[in-house]
Amino acid sequence: MSKSLYKNSNFYKKYLGSAFKKKQQKQEDYVSLFFLILKICLSLLALISLVKLGYSSKVRLTRLREIQDSFSYEKYRFDDLSSRFDDLFSAEGEQRFMKDQDQMISRDIIRVIWR
Repeated sequence: MSKSLYKNSNFYKKYLGSAFKKKQQKQEDYVSLFFLILKICLSLLALISLVKLGYSSKVRLTRLREIQDSFSYEKYRFDDLSSRFDDLFSAEGEQRFMKDQDQMISRDIIRVIWR
């Protein structure tokens, strides 16, 4: 009996063992292929997310720069107008205000200047 078991184990190792190894290798190949595809999909998802995030950041920074420029311009105008308004209340401020004004006289209009 031991001789037949030995023969059967050799038979199993020789013929059935290689079939089992091939089947196991196929399963490992399928699993590794599945995980490779999963890794590729997740990498693409991460890449697309980074591109979208970069574009959104660019748009946000552009808008913030526009707001900052607009604020700087309005602040400059405010400072200029407030200094001109303060000049009105200084000595002879009204006269300086009248000289600063761009006064265009049309041809058909008569203007009287009181001094």
